[in-house]
Amino acid sequence: MNKNLVNKILITIGFLFIYRLLAYVPVPGVDASVIASFFDSHQSDALGLFNMFSGNAVERMSIIALGIMPYITASIIMELLAATFAPLGQMKKERDGMVKYMQIIRYATIVITIIQAIGISVGLQSLTGPNGNSAILIDYNTFILVSAVSMVAGTMLLMWIGEQITQSGIGNGISLIIFAGIVSAIPSAIGQTITMVNTGAMSFLTVIAILALILGTVGVIIYVELGERRVPVTYAKKVMMQNQNKRVMNYIPIKVNLSGVIPVIFASAILMFPMTILSSSSNPTVLAVADYLNPNSYFFNFLTFLFVVFFAFFYASITFNSKDIADNLKKQGGFIPGIRTGNATSEFLNTTASNLTFTGALYLGLVATLPFMIIKGMGVPFFFGGTAVLIVVQVALDTMRKIEAQAYMSKYQTLSAVGL
Repeated sequence: MNKNLVNKILITIGFLFIYRLLAYVPVPGVDASVIASFFDSHQSDALGLFNMFSGNAVERMSIIALGIMPYITASIIMELLAATFAPLGQMKKERDGMVKYMQIIRYATIVITIIQAIGISVGLQSLTGPNGNSAILIDYNTFILVSAVSMVAGTMLLMWIGEQITQSGIGNGISLIIFAGIVSAIPSAIGQTITMVNTGAMSFLTVIAILALILGTVGVIIYVELGERRVPVTYAKKVMMQNQNKRVMNYIPIKVNLSGVIPVIFASAILMFPMTILSSSSNPTVLAVADYLNPNSYFFNFLTFLFVVFFAFFYASITFNSKDIADNLKKQGGFIPGIRTGNATSEFLNTTASNLTFTGALYLGLVATLPFMIIKGMGVPFFFGGTAVLIVVQVALDTMRKIEAQAYMSKYQTLSAVGL
């Protein structure tokens, strides 16, 4: 394996290791034992979902308890604004403008983190342990300030780690952080399952059914993620002669799932933001609304399905620009057989991508909601539904593709250096 590739992999592992260490650094002034006892009875509800995405950092009240979700929420808001306002969209396309665009996202992340940190701090005021011990060990007002500063620092540090992985490591840093958080909870989930089987709380047949469901979901995800529509392309004879020593792709690959794992992450971030704020209130009406947003409810899963489908279409429209593809194809002397070049090609590609996105959106929505609803009926005490499996498998596939691409690039550079 190439030394440069090994260094990138080691850098990625090193930053992920730092991320996992931060999950064990608590916010000053909290009683971790009280919070841990509280989460023991909330592993399969909204807090269990929140805790899963943070890599169990919430139940330890870590400085990274909010995880990377505030950054994702800020990114969603900016993507929506960029699609609505042309000047902001143009800023995103320019190199210097992109720097300002990312800076705005960072500032928005700080604001969202402060709001969520205050919401959590207010909620902890009324939290007590089995013996009546308060979860807060210091002055309440001081704790809110310390908590907000600590969580902002933790979230910004996570954002920096994600950017460093993307730039110097392998894969998308933000996705890998979420991936590492979910995977870190697997040993605990396995341990709980074994304990329940030993105590008779869960039958061995139920465990086999859960494994079959997870393996089936993984198989479906891999099958769909590797699926693509290959639109044939024909090039003029002159172009083929000019590129006879180069590889000219004779088709345009359009994936069934153009948006990848982003819609599921976006939907989770959107739904967890109000959940965090509402859960800190003691008002009966607000708490009733929070109950509707509980992941155990059918209403929550219905909202998840709708958000996933919406973001699948929204993100696909951003990532797949049929007009640019048609223009580049025309410049290269290529055309789709039976389709005129220019606007006709753009419309054909847009229609093809829309049809595939419809299928991909339904697939994402069903995978994100259906497995959890089935596992819920089996009485599993931890939150590990289709959303978690989808993120883990997609991020793993994407990282493997990038490692493979980096390995091929290293081979070409080596051949070029020796004159072959």
